[in-house]
Amino acid sequence: HVQLVESGGGSVQAGGSLTLSCLASGYTVTAYCMAWFRQAPGKEREGVATIVGTKITSYADSVKGRFNISKDDAKNTLYLVMSSLKPEDTAMYYCAADSCSYCTDGLCYTSGGALANKYLGQGTQVTVS
Repeated sequence: HVQLVESGGGSVQAGGSLTLSCLASGYTVTAYCMAWFRQAPGKEREGVATIVGTKITSYADSVKGRFNISKDDAKNTLYLVMSSLKPEDTAMYYCAADSCSYCTDGLCYTSGGALANKYLGQGTQVTVS
């Protein structure tokens, strides 16, 4: 049974930083492509960042240069370090895991072209004011 549990969200002033964590259980983080999504009220869910292995990453244009995705295989944990935060970064942030064919611009896709987000956590709220 795959479970993803996010933590680390909170309220921060514009220009500040936060680090989100996603603890995985029921599988090892090395087995899947992993990603962070976010969804703001009234908006569609959008991809933020992806990681395959430990070094192959991609980011949405809106967060490039400000966010960094990484994972610790020994702790089975995915991270998102967010800096220079803006009010428009306010959203619920979710981590996701799935098998994938490729990742680009903050999204991973299956071989059939669907979004690779079979497993999603419950989310952690980030508010930037």
